[in-house]
Amino acid sequence: MKDQLAGTGALLRLALRRDRVMMPVWTLVAALMVVSMPGSLGSVYATAAERARAAASMNANSSMRALYGPVFGDSLGALTAWRGGVYAAVLAAAMSLVIVVRHTREEEETGRQELLSAAMVGRRAPLTAALLAALVANACVAVLVTGGLAGQGAPGAVALGLAVAGTGMFFACTAAIAAQLTESARAAKGITAAVLGAAFVLKAAGDAGTGGGRSALTWASPLGWVENVRAFAAERWWVLPLFAAAVAVQAGAAYALAGRRDLGMSFLPSRPGPAEGRLGTAGALAWRLQRGSVLGWSAGFLIAGVVFGAMADGAADLVGDNDRTREIIERMGGQSGVGAQGAQGALTDAFLATMAGMFGMVAALYVVSSVLRLSAEESGGRAEPLLANAVGRLRWAGGHLAVAFGGSALILLLAGVGLGLGHGREPAAAIGATLAQLPAVWLIGALAALLYGAVPQYAAAAWAVAGGALALGWVGPALNLPQAVLNLSPFAHLPRLPGAQTLDPAPLLVLTALAVALTAAGLGTLRRRDMIA
Repeated sequence: MKDQLAGTGALLRLALRRDRVMMPVWTLVAALMVVSMPGSLGSVYATAAERARAAASMNANSSMRALYGPVFGDSLGALTAWRGGVYAAVLAAAMSLVIVVRHTREEEETGRQELLSAAMVGRRAPLTAALLAALVANACVAVLVTGGLAGQGAPGAVALGLAVAGTGMFFACTAAIAAQLTESARAAKGITAAVLGAAFVLKAAGDAGTGGGRSALTWASPLGWVENVRAFAAERWWVLPLFAAAVAVQAGAAYALAGRRDLGMSFLPSRPGPAEGRLGTAGALAWRLQRGSVLGWSAGFLIAGVVFGAMADGAADLVGDNDRTREIIERMGGQSGVGAQGAQGALTDAFLATMAGMFGMVAALYVVSSVLRLSAEESGGRAEPLLANAVGRLRWAGGHLAVAFGGSALILLLAGVGLGLGHGREPAAAIGATLAQLPAVWLIGALAALLYGAVPQYAAAAWAVAGGALALGWVGPALNLPQAVLNLSPFAHLPRLPGAQTLDPAPLLVLTALAVALTAAGLGTLRRRDMIA
């Protein structure tokens, strides 16, 4: 066994060096999401009585329980765990799956692992190094969360930090298993992301039907374990060993699978596709490669739209007369002054505008992922055989960009359809609100295309742009950041629909024109530069 772990230390140092930018950013964002909550929640609910009323109203609202889970206490710490605990755990899970797949299956897919294995590297050393890298990242999240929330109560801070880190390691091991089963890094990430999505759906369904986190569906999800730790509310320390047991079982399965396959092989080999017909063009090939991702995102946005749309009418009742909460929703969703439908209807419009904006910011993650498929195809050596024939670079890249930009339009359209169906009124307004996010989404996608074309070694920096826009839009209004800071995101310049009194088309046209210009610049630089050897 010792020989099979040879070289683990060197591979771990290499992984930490390669992730020296990505890992700190992920950990800081995940921790900041939680650590920033006490201050913002304290300004919204200044007294114990206000917090108790808010907790009671949220526990009585099945839609809010589905979205955030039940509230187990009325302290700022308990509200922080309720509002940010599960979502910080989701970010930790996403970070972990990216780290593990990057240093296992992606290394094999690109051929780098074969070069490393020619030296003194054991069979299970790459998997061990990847899991240890994920452990380092999640330990940093736990330390930051614990330190940032220690003022709310040390036991609760420790419990929440361990629960978030435990979720990250759970999905790190899930990704390790997926990396053994599939032949491609994208498929491994897709499988793990699907498990994460299913975990959220299970938790949401259980919490919507039963209060207090008691549902069997909630307990079937590792995200449900996070809320059932009950940080800052008579902590349940006995829940934490569930994470340790699940990590041990999954890690054991991953190690067993890793020892039973050859390098580069998998237990679920890809099916060979047709060599002609509908794959006769570069665009058709791009669609074939990315259709699973597009359909998955489309289904997720449609379902999420229905859920959020159903919550819209309850937004005004939940806010009540709390001016600070109303102010946050207004900053995220536009003005909610009294209009034709009165204050209640105006606040509902502001809530729908907020949800439309959130869909747009999440769609930016999709468009970056889709555009950067070009980089994966090039570095993996799959683009070279195509470009050696009659397919030119512009046709090849244009096919993938068409899927990226067209796919983002599709998922936002379905998000609007879902909002309209869930809300039950004015579906055209909901669809218009989500489609209004497209210019900002396309601008971020165009920036990713420019980075890939001009400086392919730094193309991954597009993730930082999309993540920054998401962070500014998500926590910026709650932290009362200056408008000049919020304006760094292209989404801050979009009209707040529905509910805007007048629609100014100028920002939409300017952002679209910038997206076209950056895309053209990216294609131009791609045409002139050398391809990665």
